[in-house]
Amino acid sequence: MSLPRFTFHRLWAIVLKEFIQLKRDRVTFFMMVGIPLMQLMVFGFAINSDPRHLPTAVRLGDQGPFARTLVQALRTTNYFAIVHETSSEVEAQRLLQIGDAQFIINIPEDFSRKLLRGERPTVLIEADASDPAATGPALASVNALASTIFNRDLPSPLARLRAKNGPVDFRIHAHYNPENITQYNVVPGLMGVVLTMTMVIITALAITRERERGTMENLLATPVRPFEVMVGKILPFIMIGYIQVTLILLAARYIFHVPMVGSLPLLYLVSLLFIAANLSVGITFSTLAKNQLQAVQMAFFFFLPSILLSGFMFPFRGMPPWAQNVGSCLPNTHFLRIVRGILLKGNGLAEIAPELWPLLAFLVVAMAIGVKRYRQTLD
Repeated sequence: MSLPRFTFHRLWAIVLKEFIQLKRDRVTFFMMVGIPLMQLMVFGFAINSDPRHLPTAVRLGDQGPFARTLVQALRTTNYFAIVHETSSEVEAQRLLQIGDAQFIINIPEDFSRKLLRGERPTVLIEADASDPAATGPALASVNALASTIFNRDLPSPLARLRAKNGPVDFRIHAHYNPENITQYNVVPGLMGVVLTMTMVIITALAITRERERGTMENLLATPVRPFEVMVGKILPFIMIGYIQVTLILLAARYIFHVPMVGSLPLLYLVSLLFIAANLSVGITFSTLAKNQLQAVQMAFFFFLPSILLSGFMFPFRGMPPWAQNVGSCLPNTHFLRIVRGILLKGNGLAEIAPELWPLLAFLVVAMAIGVKRYRQTLD
């Protein structure tokens, strides 16, 4: 029996049928349009590999005009935003450790006297180099500024002080990653990225798969309560999450030789909070998705900003304020700061506490939405 010849009428019927199906599947249509738009907005407006206006603290030992000129010159480069002025070295180091300051500018007490004597006073610039991409351009601008910084303030009788190398000797002290090794920043950050990707996708797929196959209804026909079903499904994924954390830490230590200065038990404890936050997102997606494809699409829609706006790939402070606000709502942003702070800086509970509260708030909100949606779906 021969097949009927090709006709545009039947072809148009199939095309129309696909458009109707796409109209019914609004989630897929939204993802097809929303994900490219989100990528366009993020890469076009939010991503910046040359961060400026980085928070800077100044230890001003000399109150003379030359010291003030130096501070103003650093400010006019647009790389340094003077947000703190302190006379205590302990306070300055604390600002650097908790991330409130990216740089510490140390101007000595005898700065003006040595400058006028032609002794090239030393200005120490301490940088949080745990993210080399954030500090590199700013430090390069300092070296370019050295030779011209006091040309206007040194009149002709003092022109001899305009040495070829500049009248001031800038000494750079990079903390936490003095050799600017990229792996020290990337490998700890991978812990948050991997956990976000796997926990959200696996949880959303596991529960959606049960509902597609009809086994969820069979399970709920037993005396097991819905809350027990939900907790029983989450606990294995928590164990998988800890296995992933352990594997990443082992690779970081023995393959990439990442220093681990802080407490690993504290890191494991905080990881539980982060894993639970991502699992709660997966539960919410599983209640919204009608099938496994939609669950994967929703997980990817959440994963994309988590990797681009968290400071993992690009400096967080290089993004515009609106992108930083969006990134601050994501758990991965705070978890990356916690992991890097514990491993590279040796931060304790007191130092990471400002990042724990947003993480806990996200967990509570996401879990409340997930449990409410989950119960409605089951009913």
